[in-house]
Amino acid sequence: MMAKIIALAFLFSAALAPAQKTKIIPTPADVAEAPADATKTASGLASKVIEPGTGKTHPARTDGVTVEYTGWTTDGKMFDSSLTTGKAVTFPLDKVIAGWTEGVQLMVAGETRRFWIPESLAYKGKEGRPQGTLVFDVKLISFNETPSQTPTDFRNPPSSARRTPSGLSYQVLRPGSGKRHPTELSNVTVQYSGWTTDGKLFDSSLATGKPATFSLGRVIAGWTEGVQLMVEGERVRFWIPESLAYKGQGPVYGDLVFDIELIKIN
Repeated sequence: MMAKIIALAFLFSAALAPAQKTKIIPTPADVAEAPADATKTASGLASKVIEPGTGKTHPARTDGVTVEYTGWTTDGKMFDSSLTTGKAVTFPLDKVIAGWTEGVQLMVAGETRRFWIPESLAYKGKEGRPQGTLVFDVKLISFNETPSQTPTDFRNPPSSARRTPSGLSYQVLRPGSGKRHPTELSNVTVQYSGWTTDGKLFDSSLATGKPATFSLGRVIAGWTEGVQLMVEGERVRFWIPESLAYKGQGPVYGDLVFDIELIKIN
């Protein structure tokens, strides 16, 4: 079984946690106030697309999202940024401040958007948190449905699924933007959820808030074969027969269903 991350350490619980700051990200020229060409929602959230994305769908309120971000107060002071660590962060979209929950649902994968979040949608004057209106640049790298949502077709692959000679079945849920495929020797970073065919969720990286990274040659055969069919950004559902899974030796038994998103080939 691929290494299972068990520490539930949300970087974002009710609010964005302070980051270790090692460098300053340039402050936007319009940090003090949303410009005239920004769009504004009924709640008072303003936003502007900085870089269009390639995705076609939007995350839902309960989806797990992977992002890069930087946050400033309107006087230009940076108070948090994932860019200082060089690592994207993953979290459930309904576990962050209201401005993020609403705003990121407007985005598509690959998009970078600037948000002006009024205090009523941010920390609401909470002591120890940034005060007033906040400005965030957010890049939505990817998103996944929450792992509690069991696939409706988990027992048997649909007729539209493809099947390899080994017996592995798969269906692309979301195309990727990458051009190359990993090999058996590659290290890959993924988001995943796994179910038994009675609909029981037994493992998910989404529940931890952190993608999993591993050597593709050190996981079950169905993963080794299947992930090599993928490109970066792609999300695929696999139906893995027991002979390509744990072969009756546990930790789970029988045929398995996995949703896998290939985030990066390292």
